[in-house]
Amino acid sequence: MSGVPSRLIILGQVSGAVGVKGWIRIYSHTKPRENIVNFDTWVLCLNGIDRHVVLEGNECRGKNILAKVQGADDRDSALGLVGAEIAVERDLLPPCDPGEYYWADLEGLEVRTVSGQSLGHIDYLFSTGAHDVMVLAGDRERLIPFVPEETVFEVNIGGGFLVVNWDPDF
Repeated sequence: MSGVPSRLIILGQVSGAVGVKGWIRIYSHTKPRENIVNFDTWVLCLNGIDRHVVLEGNECRGKNILAKVQGADDRDSALGLVGAEIAVERDLLPPCDPGEYYWADLEGLEVRTVSGQSLGHIDYLFSTGAHDVMVLAGDRERLIPFVPEETVFEVNIGGGFLVVNWDPDF
């Protein structure tokens, strides 16, 4: 071990309790949403406390994703988990295909124009349905669509930057 802590990546949230045996309802940010239960362990983050839990079971019921975590054996213990963010260690995520990126890896990167002018850093991303949008923090907030080969020309995660075809005045 290097002694360097791994980053936690938020994949969803506990949205409710189900039944009397400790099952919880999950709101997932993953695509497809069922991928959130593909991990043996989660880190539940609630009220500033991170708790590592083992996933004992899961079930998809229509649009609902249900899970059972070790130590939550009744409705009261499940209710105590409601609102917890569900995270996993970044190192546990599968590698991306070429040209694909985890948003968490893009956040914080410097964004430069093709001429080398810095526009700021990626604060966060969101999806419009048509494409993803980068929200930049810098001298002012900018919204730039993340469209490879159209607006995004280069992504260099190791170098800490990406290059966009974007007018700095826009």
